[in-house]
Amino acid sequence: MSTRRILVLPHLKVHNANALSSPFTIGFPAMTAWLGFVHALERKLKVGGYPTLGLSATGVISHQCDLQTYRGPGDFVHSIIGTANPLDKDGKRSAFIEEARCHLDVSLLIECRAHEDDLDRIEQPEFAEQLEQLLVTMKVAGGDLKIFSQPRFTVLDDSNGREVRKLLLGLMPGFALVERRELMQSAMEQGADALDALLEYLTVHHRCEQHEDGNVSWHSHRKTEAEGSKPGWIVPVATGFQGISPVGQAKNQRDPDTPHRFAESVVTLGEFRMLHRISALDDIFWQYHTDLQNNLYLCQQAQPEINNDGYF
Repeated sequence: MSTRRILVLPHLKVHNANALSSPFTIGFPAMTAWLGFVHALERKLKVGGYPTLGLSATGVISHQCDLQTYRGPGDFVHSIIGTANPLDKDGKRSAFIEEARCHLDVSLLIECRAHEDDLDRIEQPEFAEQLEQLLVTMKVAGGDLKIFSQPRFTVLDDSNGREVRKLLLGLMPGFALVERRELMQSAMEQGADALDALLEYLTVHHRCEQHEDGNVSWHSHRKTEAEGSKPGWIVPVATGFQGISPVGQAKNQRDPDTPHRFAESVVTLGEFRMLHRISALDDIFWQYHTDLQNNLYLCQQAQPEINNDGYF
């Protein structure tokens, strides 16, 4: 029997979350943003009287993502809906850097680990009240947390598929974000460049066909994993950073006591998968993983063999 204690944060309504998930992708916030929020929550709970509590893994379930873009009549591409607040002294818009924003409805599943004393206290009503008081003060993926459903704590047997299915179906309709790094690994093993491997699964191909009566019909398709397979929606997802400078001190760094290094985003493939297709919690749980030998600071899911291929 594999007993797991899961904190459920259902239907977090986030306003103006950061949709610029990396320097070259826009859409659902980066996985680093979600694990960063959970890490900040863990630190606040430890200070608030739960010193041994650890929030060790996180599952992200998207119910709605409203990207703030606009495409006018005849436009080929979308434009970012930006703001320039406040106005300058002349009442005109001040210069600003465009920031991609999105409104979200997201549920989080968080695995909790702690000593028995803290675990017993987590199941008490006082913990839920304290948690709600903390949530209203926090940012989520750079956005404002407007409203949320009541958090709940559940204990289940991970080997019991019925219990896992009951938990997940209670959050339907929703799409869990799953890592699909193995798709890039497979393409790179066949000689593809990292960027080509990424684009191979993201490119939408359009094809037109002219019929005998002169009418033209258009068809669109994306690459599938295998003949007859039914993959979910494949997307690029930012899952961490790679250091590009030595660890040391930088001029005017925020924390003078913590070593600093410059880094760039790491992007791989992910998949939004409907919850009824999830059979185990480990299929959707993300955790931190550090590979100092390759200067990688990642958010990963459990893989049969951890290696550092399949990133761009």
